[in-house]
Amino acid sequence: MPAATADVIVIGEALVDVVTSAQGTIEHPGGSPMNVAYGLGRLGVTTALLTSLGDDARGAAIERHLRSAGVDLLPGSRSTGRTASATATLAADGSASYQFDISWELAPVAPASLPKVLHTGSIATFLSPGAAVVKALLEQSHRECMVTYDPNVRPALLGSQAEARSIFEDLVPLTDVVKLSDEDAAWLYADLGLEDAAARILRLGAGLAVVTRGSEGSLLATPATTLHIPSVKSVVADTIGAGDSYMAALIYGLLARKTEGLGRGTLENLGRTAAKAAAITVRRPGANPPTAAELMAELPDAGSQEGAQAEAGKAAAAVAG
Repeated sequence: MPAATADVIVIGEALVDVVTSAQGTIEHPGGSPMNVAYGLGRLGVTTALLTSLGDDARGAAIERHLRSAGVDLLPGSRSTGRTASATATLAADGSASYQFDISWELAPVAPASLPKVLHTGSIATFLSPGAAVVKALLEQSHRECMVTYDPNVRPALLGSQAEARSIFEDLVPLTDVVKLSDEDAAWLYADLGLEDAAARILRLGAGLAVVTRGSEGSLLATPATTLHIPSVKSVVADTIGAGDSYMAALIYGLLARKTEGLGRGTLENLGRTAAKAAAITVRRPGANPPTAAELMAELPDAGSQEGAQAEAGKAAAAVAG
């Protein structure tokens, strides 16, 4: 099975974003985990997705979208129900608010072989009954491969803040890398600043905590180092999928490291490359992440991006190899 040799397996929801703006309504394939898988495929990373797609036109459209980036669907990813959807309403500044139509059930299957990186997050890790299957897969896998996690909090679908925080903190010890937005951090940890929230995540067992801050850049923290990385200036069409492009580029860079460590230079290159991927994505409508060629072509825009350019070049070579 081709998916058995994937460098990355992503577990989580795939849905249709129904985007309403002043220009009208259009449908895009979406869902944070699906977007990450698609972003990795666009970057040339061999990727497979374990999800739950309905037996309908929307499910077929999502599968075609994934395959266009070379992403495989793992067995157990098709169901007899309907494909989930999220209605996204765009504000004048391009930001999106969501209403969801989703039920999350996941077949209790395990990948045929473990990848280099297992990624999960978003609704899939909070919404029953599928969330229990996701947690079980992490428990089986986290000692054997790198696990990355983006909670991508959707308060409208969650219970109380305390309940969601408990679920999140039960999963963090099963992960190596946790990436969340400043909005996620503020909702989960209303009593903590961003650096303190990152420090708490590290104390729970993650090796790298990343907090993205939109136009304010991002924070990358390990037990030894904390860095603030500036954002890359960009004209904004909309913000859909920007955080998922950041996550995909972060995984892309982690795969390409020449050493296992996360020293200051490595963190800076990871953060700058991921920030550039997000900036490219917000320039165009929908979750439309860059290819590796686009990412490398864009990186020389400013002198401060030289390190990221070098890292992206290394990543392309390493992933291709």
